[in-house]
Formats: sequence, structure tokens, C-alpha cells
Amino acid sequence: MQKVKVIGAGGYGGVGIVELLLNHPEFEISCLVAKTETGMLISELYPHLKGFCDLPILTPDAPEAQEAFDAVFCSTPDRVGMNIAENELAKGAHVVDYSGDFRFTTEDKYSAYANFIGLNPEHAAPSLLPQTIYGLSELHEITPDQKLAGNPGCFAVSCILGLAPAAASNLVAPKSVICDCKTGVSGAGKKPSPTFHYPARYEQVNAYKLAGHQHMVEIEQELSALAGETIQITMTTQVVPTCRGILSCLYGDLNSTMTASEVLDLYQAFYADKPFVRVLDNKTVIGTAQVSGTNFCNLIVDVDERNNRLRIISHIDNLMKGQAGNALQNMNLMFGLDPMTGLNFPGRCP
Repeated sequence: MQKVKVIGAGGYGGVGIVELLLNHPEFEISCLVAKTETGMLISELYPHLKGFCDLPILTPDAPEAQEAFDAVFCSTPDRVGMNIAENELAKGAHVVDYSGDFRFTTEDKYSAYANFIGLNPEHAAPSLLPQTIYGLSELHEITPDQKLAGNPGCFAVSCILGLAPAAASNLVAPKSVICDCKTGVSGAGKKPSPTFHYPARYEQVNAYKLAGHQHMVEIEQELSALAGETIQITMTTQVVPTCRGILSCLYGDLNSTMTASEVLDLYQAFYADKPFVRVLDNKTVIGTAQVSGTNFCNLIVDVDERNNRLRIISHIDNLMKGQAGNALQNMNLMFGLDPMTGLNFPGRCP
């Protein structure tokens, strides 16, 4: 069994990977680290884990946390992983970081991202950037030689998977792409705030970050690379009063006349060997409930034939394919395992 350390174990991303690792045949949770709730058992913080995982949450400097581990998940905010990864890699670990720290492979690309969201543009571990990979294995091949991966943002997963086949085939005009995205409240994380107090969220839907969501940078990066030309998107993110799930309605003006059936065939071919992406026709009636608790991305493919406009409806669970599930998928591949190991389950109904 491979020994696993989870940094940031107390948050939703941390507990999400703990839940998945409990049933994994190759990985064993060996160490849980956080800056808050230290000294507590993880099962005291999250009682549903009692009897399944009763490990203590350690401080980052605890002696037990300094041991060598085979796999390290950094479920931490920006600028934390970049100060951790080098030490963990030196001890032989494979590292998957949840933040924007390792989503970009050059200092210039990282600086552009950091400037866009108002962070220090200087990366603390620039020598690691050429070693990282953007952790969306539907687009980037991840092998056991890969030691470091930057897990994508949740909106980015939803939008990129929804638009990648169109970008790769240059189906849409590069400045016509619109990403209209709705997320559940869990996307804001566990930390309480007045904006996410129950009375403020109940029966409330609102748009936010109209000046530009941070995930827009990586969406444009990935789509532009596929298209071989610059793609600029208009992105509107919204919070809806549900716990989890992202629904992204994605649009782009088609460069030539196409039917929904023709685009469906193209999408099905693009994702033919990608088990976590399910391509569905425009008669399918589904929503975010059909991916809740799973690592799947469901795509409804359509064309507004009156206006010759592509329309893709992308559904993911923001805490699974948008976070912990995708992180485990990456780590599976980094150890030469089937990507579906520990992730091949359908969710629940109702």
C-alpha cells in the first residue's frame, strides 16, 4: 500500500479525498495535516467518518508529518503548495496540488495568473514549474514519470471539458465563447462568512466576480492551446442555493453550418476513450443530481440551428470531478493505475 499524506485535511477538499481513499485498494491514509482543528480526530470534526478514519489532525511541523510519504495531496489555498512541494518531492512523494500554484508551466504564465487575481506574481518555487502538468488527464497524458500535478479549478474542469472538442476542431469563432456557470454553495469552502450565512443564501441566486473569475485564466490557456489560436471567453459565475454541483451552459458561434447530430458525433469520438466524460444528446433530461458524489462529467451536446450556435450543457460535482475526485484520478495515473480505481461508482438516486 502506498502511504498518503493529506495537507489541508480539515476543509471540504481534504475530507473529500479522505472519503475516497478509504475504499482505495492501493492507497492508505497515513497522515492528516491542517493549520486549524489540530489535535482533533478527523472523525470528531466529521462524525460520519467515525470507525472509518479516526486519525488525528496534526500541525504542519509535527514530527510524524515530516516522514516520507508516497503520495501527498495539498488541499490548500494559493501560495501554500509552492512552499511545500519541493520538500515533499525531495523525499520521494508524488504531489497533487489543488490550488493555482502548479497549473502553469512557466514563470510568465504563473505571473499573468497571479496578477489577474491580485496575488504576488513571484512564484516561490519557479524551478518546479517546468516539472508540473495541468492535471486534466482527458487532455494531458499523465504517466508514472510525472511527480507533480496542478489540479484544475472546478469551473475550469466544467468549461474545458465542455468546450475542448469544439476548440480542438476550430468549430467556433474564438471571441464568441460564453461560459454561463452556476455552482452550489460548497464551492466557497468551509469557512463561514456573512454572504454564505443561511438567511443570505436561502432562495438567493447571484452573479459574482464579474470583473473576471480566476478560473478564466486556465480555461483560456487550455482552449487556446487546443485551437492553436487565442480564445477569449465571456464568463459569468453564479451561486445557487444548493450544496454541491456545477452546471455550465456554454455557447459559441459556429464557423460553419453544423447540425446537433454532427457535433454530437464529433464529441463522442473525442471522448471515446475517456471514461469519466459521458456525451449525451439534446433529448436527455438530466441535471447536477446525476453526477452528485461522482467523478463523472455529463455533457449535453446541442446546436441552436436558428442562429448556428453551439450549445453545451456541462454537469459536474464541484467537490468531486471539480476537486477531490479529479485529484485522485491524477494520482492513480501517477502510480500507473487505472484512472477509475476507487472512483468507479454511479452516485445515488434520488
